[in-house]
Amino acid sequence: MLTLPNLLTILRLALTPFIAVAILGGAYSRAIVLCFLAGLSDGIDGLLARKLGQSSQFGAYFDPIADKILLSAVYISLGIAHDIEWWMVALVFGRDIFILAMAAYGFLFTTIRKFPPSIWGKISTFFQILAALAVLSYRAGLAIPTGPFLWCMAAVTAWSGLHYAWRGITLLKAQSS
Repeated sequence: MLTLPNLLTILRLALTPFIAVAILGGAYSRAIVLCFLAGLSDGIDGLLARKLGQSSQFGAYFDPIADKILLSAVYISLGIAHDIEWWMVALVFGRDIFILAMAAYGFLFTTIRKFPPSIWGKISTFFQILAALAVLSYRAGLAIPTGPFLWCMAAVTAWSGLHYAWRGITLLKAQSS
């Protein structure tokens, strides 16, 4: 279904390679502007879907996928450009792969079909975005101390992964009871 909210989600996905190229080319100011536009599209698409009554299954599934693809591209690009440590890139990816593996296991081997995001997942995503923007801003010439942003992102991302593991185990125990 091609609605305005879904077009905004597709736009966010379409901006992703341009953001990666900007980071890899050292055009950090351009990367910030493109990230801002992508973030704006993320905020507006859900709002419009609810306001216009255009919520769709496509949007419900594709919106978080577009977000993860964007964040993944940003973190890989920052790693390649040596702007962040590779272990931080691995932490962000590892958490996401772990969550996907848990959801796949639940889908394939249990009757669990709903895997809603947790508050810690949302907080983790927020800190991942904040840390990436801090690094981009620093590389664009702003005197921002990136260390606190990166360490907070790493701590919250790790905690979020542990929280998802706990939720998964709790769901499995409840189902087997």
